[in-house]
Amino acid sequence: MNTKISGSVVYIGVDDKYVQLFESQYKVENGVSYNSYLINDDRPVIMDTVDSRETYRWLENLENALGDRKPEYLVLQHIEPDHSGSLIAVAEKYLDMKIVGNAKTLQMISQFYDYDFGKRLVTVKDGDTIRTGDHTLQFLFAPMVHWPEVMVTYDSADKVLYTADAFGKFGTLDIQDDWDAEARRYYFNILGKYGAQVQSLLKKIAAANLDINTIAPLHGPVLNSQLERYISKYNVWSSYEAEEKGVTIAVASIHGNTMAAANKIADTLKAKGVQNINVIDLAHTDLSEAVSSAFRYDRLVLAAASFDGGVFTPMEDFLNRLVGKGYKKRKIAIVENTSFAPCAARTMKAAVEKMKDITLCDTVVSFKSTLKDSDMPNVEKLAAELV
Repeated sequence: MNTKISGSVVYIGVDDKYVQLFESQYKVENGVSYNSYLINDDRPVIMDTVDSRETYRWLENLENALGDRKPEYLVLQHIEPDHSGSLIAVAEKYLDMKIVGNAKTLQMISQFYDYDFGKRLVTVKDGDTIRTGDHTLQFLFAPMVHWPEVMVTYDSADKVLYTADAFGKFGTLDIQDDWDAEARRYYFNILGKYGAQVQSLLKKIAAANLDINTIAPLHGPVLNSQLERYISKYNVWSSYEAEEKGVTIAVASIHGNTMAAANKIADTLKAKGVQNINVIDLAHTDLSEAVSSAFRYDRLVLAAASFDGGVFTPMEDFLNRLVGKGYKKRKIAIVENTSFAPCAARTMKAAVEKMKDITLCDTVVSFKSTLKDSDMPNVEKLAAELV
């Protein structure tokens, strides 16, 4: 697909409709796009390549956009294989093309690809520029957003900021879905651990006083309107602040009784005026969805059954992901189905204690096998703490 996105910039990326697990772990029912761009200047520049799954179609797009010309530069903003997977193919096709990256990028190339680039590698430093004719490209380093070699690139001629994995989302470009939902899920599962680094990048961009008309990420749609809104989202997400007031109720239920209790708690919260409540069955939902919801709202209920001297494994997996993504600044409540072993609450609390800036509700709802009328005063008490 060749689409002009701004001035002399042409989109040459591809949609992958067949991938089922992005990075072998996140379900992508609507696939994913691998974005790449051609700056058709006096000295043409390719911005990143695509996953090797789509090399053939990408090269076709590139050839159509170039016509009878040849690229002068390939800029590698991010060396992860879904963006550098076609590097060798394009390097062999255009033997005079220079490969631009920072020192870390060029070091990591040899880790992934056994290929002799000779003197074709061009090393740039933070803030360096390359002039390609009418365009001047400025490189701004963004280490650990979300790999150590990441950089973003500003094109002052067309006022485009190429943002590597930042501002990306799941889904192919021909799918009209909710940007917030899939960009949020993408952010917290891909970049979520690196909020401090994302904040540093946002501050660097602001300090540079860049005049930006278009944000061009490596996944998802090109953003050319409401940019303040998207940047605001990233500022909230990377600050670990809640995006909205609401409650996520994450449930790990074996036979359905813990889920029934969770639904009762949800009904109690609704009766007290809580409007945004998301009950998630951890055993039957992609955990990336649960992680996204937990970060979206300011309160979280952990409801799980005891299991093997600990907690039912979907909850254990969920908590491990939250800890790994740096979950913080939330109020958390604990609900356990003890049956014959009161260990779920203890196990969940131990995981929560690894998180920062968490307010843990004093009330713990602990019931045996099924929630009964005699448990309802405790449910009411917990709901009052959460309102």
